[in-house]
Amino acid sequence: MPMLHGFAGRTAPLRRIFPSIFINLRPTGFDGNDRVTSSVKRTCGDCTLCCKVMAIEALAKPASAWCRHCKPGCGCAIYADRPAECENFACLWLVNDLLDEQWKPSRSKLVLTTSENGIEIRCDPGSPNAWRKEPYAGEIRAWAAEGERDAMTVVVIAGQRMILVTPDLEFDLGLVGPDERIVRELEGTKVVGATVVKAGEIRRG
Repeated sequence: MPMLHGFAGRTAPLRRIFPSIFINLRPTGFDGNDRVTSSVKRTCGDCTLCCKVMAIEALAKPASAWCRHCKPGCGCAIYADRPAECENFACLWLVNDLLDEQWKPSRSKLVLTTSENGIEIRCDPGSPNAWRKEPYAGEIRAWAAEGERDAMTVVVIAGQRMILVTPDLEFDLGLVGPDERIVRELEGTKVVGATVVKAGEIRRG
């Protein structure tokens, strides 16, 4: 039977992958402020990829385009007055030391974040296939295998495309709007199909 893309509160499987992945995120920026993880201190340093891949509603900045206030490789020109959504953002590499240096966005070309449904992996538009390279591809498939057993999802966002990743398959869903949801078709716990529907069309049973 079809199953809605993830469920709020179903965080146990990803906690097994990243024990501290759902810690409360504190403000971060590009001015050299230290961010403390469970055992190391990390800073953004020269990494500004989130300023490209993330949408910023307060600045009317679309995803996959550089913020007009960003100086790539340097930082934010309006850091002191940045919007709250920027102030409260932190990628998983910055806050979770179980992701090692190879996952730093400026190196991997990938920005990892969580949602209530699982993990979202945003690719640098200039490197849309970065997630297919090792060691990233193997790790991503492992997370997908863990998530598949517990109704959690691993989604890759490459440009305007959204790709649902499973241990064995990929479902290219194209552009998924804010009023749309991914519905997965399951056989047992195995995902065998995926479609995009309007949120109001979903029947919960």
